[in-house]
Amino acid sequence: MEYVEILKALGESTRLKIFEMLQNGQLCACKILEQLHITQPTLSHHMKILCDCGLVKAEKDWKWTYYSIDCEKLQGLILFLNHTKCMQTKK
Repeated sequence: MEYVEILKALGESTRLKIFEMLQNGQLCACKILEQLHITQPTLSHHMKILCDCGLVKAEKDWKWTYYSIDCEKLQGLILFLNHTKCMQTKK
């Protein structure tokens, strides 16, 4: 399953917070650090997981790294989830 790693990545609260922050657009790692109050090595760990699963893209600009959601990958996940049939049981 290609979406297992994305779902696992979003299953951790700090990474879910980072994803929520990125929903508003591209962010520099420094802005993420300011809002989460975590160390740089901890952020790097979380960003590696989000990037490795394909949900987040990283762009280097000199000494800064900017992160954004990979919309194509996210759309694939949304389509996958939309194809799930939910059945309600009658009482």
